[in-house]
Parts: sequence; structure tokens; C-alpha cells
Amino acid sequence: MSYPKVILKPGKEKSVQRRHPWVFSGAVYGVSQELNDGEMVDVVDSNNKHLATGYFSDRGSIVVRILTFGDEAFTENFWADRLKGAWELRMKLLKLEETNAFRLIHGEGDGIPGLIIDYYDKNWVLQAHSSGIFQEIEKIADAIKQNFADYCETIYCKSSGTLPQTGRDFFLFGDKPEIIAKENNIMFSVNWVEGQKTGFFLDQRDNRKLLGHYAKGKRVLNTFCYTGGFSVYAMSAGAELVTSVDISEKAVALAERNMELNHDDCNHEAVASDVFTYMKEHTQQYDLIVLDPPAFAKSIKSKHTATQAYKRLNIAGMKAMAPKGILFTFSCSQVIDDVLFYNTVAAAAIESGRNIRVLHKLTQGPDHPVNMYHPEGAYLKGLVLYVE
Repeated sequence: MSYPKVILKPGKEKSVQRRHPWVFSGAVYGVSQELNDGEMVDVVDSNNKHLATGYFSDRGSIVVRILTFGDEAFTENFWADRLKGAWELRMKLLKLEETNAFRLIHGEGDGIPGLIIDYYDKNWVLQAHSSGIFQEIEKIADAIKQNFADYCETIYCKSSGTLPQTGRDFFLFGDKPEIIAKENNIMFSVNWVEGQKTGFFLDQRDNRKLLGHYAKGKRVLNTFCYTGGFSVYAMSAGAELVTSVDISEKAVALAERNMELNHDDCNHEAVASDVFTYMKEHTQQYDLIVLDPPAFAKSIKSKHTATQAYKRLNIAGMKAMAPKGILFTFSCSQVIDDVLFYNTVAAAAIESGRNIRVLHKLTQGPDHPVNMYHPEGAYLKGLVLYVE
């Protein structure tokens, strides 16, 4: 089947031939007819040679997000094939009896740009980042129901935050709003209707587990705690005490609830406070500190401001650290690459005046795979530092 064409300028076909899944506006010579946002299109070079098929966008600089390259046709089996391939990979990465919460579709990393699917024990949360995906959301839900009937109780579309024009979030199947999910045999309450993103931050699973190796007998501070993931892992590993800090009272309540799900009686304090203020008032009281802020940079325009914010945050964390402590520090801002993040933390280390060594470089979990041809998908950066 053929679609309207997006025609590239001479020489601009190379990135598509290298299988990069985005076509930018600067590469486009023209279109064969007037196009609507989200419409399926064929991408051709200046000689009218077919290169790829994807969906068109009239919003932002990315004009086409590619679904198939070269001779691969976009067929009615596309969604089912991609879902089954993604499921097969996750079953190699995880054991459902230990972890039943994971990312099933990670956009470009799973060959479906613009789509996120998170799975919470037979409950599927879909998030569209483009009109093309949103227009296919019913077909995607049908593919889930038809191919994963034994693993499907609820399908929820949560796209109003990523596509405000959709207006609302809604159930595509079932009506369950929350569940107690399991991650490495640790329990977490997940509410995809009221929670941030899809209800939980799944990308830190392996990093939370690593923190457990350092937490036994330690005084732990988890800043920007949200649902308290790092806090619960630390206590489960035998931390002496854990403090969870977030400016949101709702987040603090979630952290307390998740701690109670796993530990009836433990030395945990959840505090609703500005993180910078809290660390300034509690210097050298913690042996292990987690700095996991929300994205400081949403766009390239805010890159410099975000870099300065990361520097200030890490200086504060290093000053709050007790001697010979461990600092887990992260950035989830896509426009802050790993080199810039490292250099920013290094600048903070210099200003702190303390001797600091890098123990680990961290990234997102393997259920958030990065397409080899789309390095932009590697958004989460982290360092584990030994602060003398």
C-alpha cells in the first residue's frame, strides 16, 4: 500500500538510510499533497526512491517518525508483531514471579516512535507522544487484547500530559485504577490514573537494586523521593535509618505507604520540604544520599539553566554527605548528555573541596532499550560517587 509522499532534499536521505527514525523539517523538500497531522506517509529521496514509512507531524521539528524502513511494509499485523517481539525480549530480561512491573514499549527503542507502554501485573498503560500514535490507539489496544488475553485486565490511555489536544485520559479496556505491583520482590502501590507519568518510575529498577548493596547499616537520604523507590530498597537492604524528602505532600504520603507495604515497623521518616533547604539544615548526617530530581531541562533553550541547577544540587549533596559516604546522582534531562552531566558533577566536586571518586556510571534499565541508530533514547544518566 502506498501513502502520500514526503520528499527529501538531495543528500538528506543518508540519516534514513542509516535507520535513524526521525525526519527533521530541514531535510524536507516538499510533500506530494496536503497532509494532516498524524497521517501515514512514505518517505522518498529526491529521485523518488522509497526509503521508509511513518506518520507525519505538523508540530515541532520532527516531521516524520518512521515505523518501517526499506522494503518492510506497514501492515495490519504491525502492532501485534512489535508487541510480541517486545514481550519476548522482556521475558528474557525479567522473571514475572519476581518483577511484574516493567516497560514493554520504549518508543524508538522498540521500533514504535511516539509510544510508551508500561505493564503493571496484567494492567497496560499506554502513552502517546504524537498524533499518529494516538490515532492508532484503539488498534494497539485490540492487538493487546487479542495477543495477550491471559495477561490483560486493564488498558488505560494516559496521553493528556504528552498530547494536551487529546483532552482527557480514558480506559480502553477494564476499569482498574491501581494495583500493588512487584519489583525484585519489593511491593509498590501504583495508580496510573492519579500518579505521575504512567504511575511509577520503572527506569531506575536496576539502580535501586544497586543502592541496596551499599545501604546496609547506613543512614540514607532519598531526595525528590516521589513514591519512595530508593527508600524502600535501602530499608529492605538493612539501612539504619531512611529519610525521604519531596516538596510534594502527596509524594511523601506515597513514600510512606510503600514503606508500610514492605516494613511494618522501621526507622523511616518522610518529610515534605524543599530539598535544598533540607540538605542545608542537615549537613553531614547521612552516609548515603540519592539525588534523583525531575528533568531540569525540558528543551534545548533551558540547557544552560538546567546545567547550573544540577551543579547547585550536587554541591549541596556533597556538602551534606558524611565523610566516606556514597552519593547516587542522576539526570533524566534528555538535552543534558552524559558528557555534560559528568562535567557538571565534576565542577560541583571541585567546588565542594572534597576528594571524590567515581564508582559506577549508570543508565536506564534494559526494559528501556536504546535503538543503536537513535542514541537520543539514552536519556537517564547517573553516577555513584565515593565522597571522602
